[in-house]
Amino acid sequence: MAKDTTKQFSSFKEFYPYYLKEHSNPRCRAMHYIGSTLVLALLAYAFITQQWLWLVAIPVVGYGFAWLGHFLFEHNRPATFKHPWYSLLADWVMYAEFLKRSLSGTKDQSGSR
Repeated sequence: MAKDTTKQFSSFKEFYPYYLKEHSNPRCRAMHYIGSTLVLALLAYAFITQQWLWLVAIPVVGYGFAWLGHFLFEHNRPATFKHPWYSLLADWVMYAEFLKRSLSGTKDQSGSR
């Protein structure tokens, strides 16, 4: 019988370092950033044009790029399958940190790089 090795997390703060380890390959993270950017572009386009059918493409585009990054570069199973809500939040936290150039784990204790 296979042992369930799914780690349980009691908070997002506890989950996020695990999430970053699962996204250690820069090309995988880049695929996430591309997907997130396209999601925002689709949202803006749908609202500006009021063509709401474009909203259907959001999960396909967002998850499609992220999952390709995992399968092609990271060679692991996306955290979405085990922790869907924390993973969704972590995607956007990682994206915001990327935009601010402050990805967690890239600074030492003093705050310098």
